[in-house]
Amino acid sequence: MSDPASTSVGPVADDRTMPAVTYGLYLLGFATAGATTLIGLVIAYANRAAATPAMATHYTLLIRTFWLALGWAVIAGALVLIGLPLSFVLIGIPILKLGFLIWALIGVWFAVRCVLGAIHLARGEAYPRPRAWLI
Repeated sequence: MSDPASTSVGPVADDRTMPAVTYGLYLLGFATAGATTLIGLVIAYANRAAATPAMATHYTLLIRTFWLALGWAVIAGALVLIGLPLSFVLIGIPILKLGFLIWALIGVWFAVRCVLGAIHLARGEAYPRPRAWLI
């Protein structure tokens, strides 16, 4: 008979539940004005240290996606704030359009990154380049 205390479980198998929940919360952020994205960010930070190396790449991707999107959204917001009063004299219309275009592109980029990450997660793979700026 084997002694239950002598059997070592070893490293826990890749737990894909929490990264999947986090991807879902990020994508749900489109409908909740980003509130669930903040919850997902907290989950990603809380679980990254204890995750296996493959799952840690997903958490890194999620954390970087949030901060990069926030940075670009601030830049787009500044362009909109500058372009809005200037649009009354028509000089700010291109600036205003650029700000809204950047916001739209951030949304597409954010969604594509989350969907690609979820696809890699569903396959049980590590995300290949979690520190990349684009995809």
